Amino acid sequence: MQQAHTSGAGAATRRPRNATLKDVALLAGVSIATASKALNGRADVHPETRTRVADAAEKLSFRPNTLARSLLAGQTGTVGLLTNDLVGRFSMPILLCTDDAFGTVKMSVLLCDARGDSIRESYHLQALLGRRVDGLIVVGSATDPRPSLGRDLPVPVVYAYGPSEDPRDLSLVPDNISAGALVTRHLIDTGRRRIAHIAGDAGFVATHDRVRGVTDTLAHAGLTLAGDDVLYGNWSEAWGRTATAALLDRDHNVDAILCGSDQIARGCLDTLRERGLAVPQTVAVAGFDNWDVLVSGARPQLTTVDMDLETLGRTAARRLFAAIDGEANAGIESLPCRLVVRGSTVPEL
Repeated sequence: MQQAHTSGAGAATRRPRNATLKDVALLAGVSIATASKALNGRADVHPETRTRVADAAEKLSFRPNTLARSLLAGQTGTVGLLTNDLVGRFSMPILLCTDDAFGTVKMSVLLCDARGDSIRESYHLQALLGRRVDGLIVVGSATDPRPSLGRDLPVPVVYAYGPSEDPRDLSLVPDNISAGALVTRHLIDTGRRRIAHIAGDAGFVATHDRVRGVTDTLAHAGLTLAGDDVLYGNWSEAWGRTATAALLDRDHNVDAILCGSDQIARGCLDTLRERGLAVPQTVAVAGFDNWDVLVSGARPQLTTVDMDLETLGRTAARRLFAAIDGEANAGIESLPCRLVVRGSTVPEL
């Protein structure tokens, strides 16, 4: 009796067998090969047969073996994200939105931070390839060109924010030239005519692209830079304070100051406040990057250009999907930025 009782308990707790593709094919009245084609969306299956197989799979609660399917397709359902600035202001929004985009199609993401070290980057690259990732996205910490990973990799690669030096690679970057033009047109449209530009570090491509957008737009409107020239420095609030003081001493008629970053703009606002100049009534101020901790805490809140890094990340994911499917692209693709208008250029109601 005890033995029978034990046997009955074991039977009661035994896990049911998962349905197999063979079970689905048998219920649908088709071959295993046809059932596989129908469930994988192959075109050479009659619509009625496809429906019959789908109904059978649903009745049996059939869940295909994802690993087996991916191996048969020559894919593993994983992608690699290689960055040089995991905690950076610009790389994180790109990484997060790229990860979200991959998550919607149930692809696993393997993230590696090279920390700006080429040897570490090479190590991470080999580790990702060893895991048979289906593709790679390389996220830069600046928009300056970076060395290509090479043309002999077994998987497609998309470069985001920091473009590859090789024009045969596909790179996605924010359009800093158009960004400079966008905010300059806004200042002109709000009636400003003596517009100065305090730029960031002259060693960055983004700095020169923004300057080009600013100066070209001013020239098109028949205007020249207030203060006679661009002021180059660094990306700090301290530079913003120092440069603004020097600018005001040089040109008393400045009615707008466009700063190369939100950090510079915060320093600019400090100096204008110390000089007793009302913003935006006397001098309008605008920045770049839309760094929330800086723009929302400014008084008045700061008008700035958002580089739309979230869209950049999602676009990078879509481009990699296409490349994995065999749709190869090359060159640098510049994505538009957007202007966020706040009280530093237009009086708050």
